[in-house]
Amino acid sequence: MTDLPPDLLRLRTLETWLTLVLADVRRAIAAAEQREAERQRGIEARPPAPDWLLEMGLNRDSAPVQLHTGDCWNSGKRHRGISRDDALRALADGVRACSACRPDTDLGYVEG
Repeated sequence: MTDLPPDLLRLRTLETWLTLVLADVRRAIAAAEQREAERQRGIEARPPAPDWLLEMGLNRDSAPVQLHTGDCWNSGKRHRGISRDDALRALADGVRACSACRPDTDLGYVEG
């Protein structure tokens, strides 16, 4: 047994309604596929993470606070990516190495 109405008029009305709903669903699917494609393009276009992070002070004029590896969980919000040479130079200039990620060890930096 079916829950469909027995007469042609109500069956045609139901068919029309289902056609309209199906069109809405297909538009929603197309929009979701486009959003997913854009998200994927954004992931692929994202620049690689830097190898070294220099944590900056509270304002523009303050000296750097710490040096971190690029994947350090303790790098704070105010940081910028730097090259290996800049990281070594920062350590030589007295910037403190993060005690959590130990960038000085990864860089092979020995004080003195």
